[in-house]
Amino acid sequence: MAEPESGPQDAGPQGREPEGLTDPRILQWLVCPLTKTTLIYDEARQELISRAARLAYPIREGIPVMLPEEARALDDDELRSLGKR
Repeated sequence: MAEPESGPQDAGPQGREPEGLTDPRILQWLVCPLTKTTLIYDEARQELISRAARLAYPIREGIPVMLPEEARALDDDELRSLGKR
């Protein structure tokens, strides 16, 4: 039996895609799991922001983690700094 081919995905941390490569086309389909409202992509912090829920969902290794228990709570200053985005 032939062994499976080894590729970059098997190479450990060096073979992983860097953060920030989440496809923007996928991001437009995601909504907040709590409020079902649209999200704002914060590329610098690698987060998806839900104004309505006041939460920032992390993006880890290019994969959005859409679990409220993994999200970071946003304070008033952070929400204001988002402006009209």
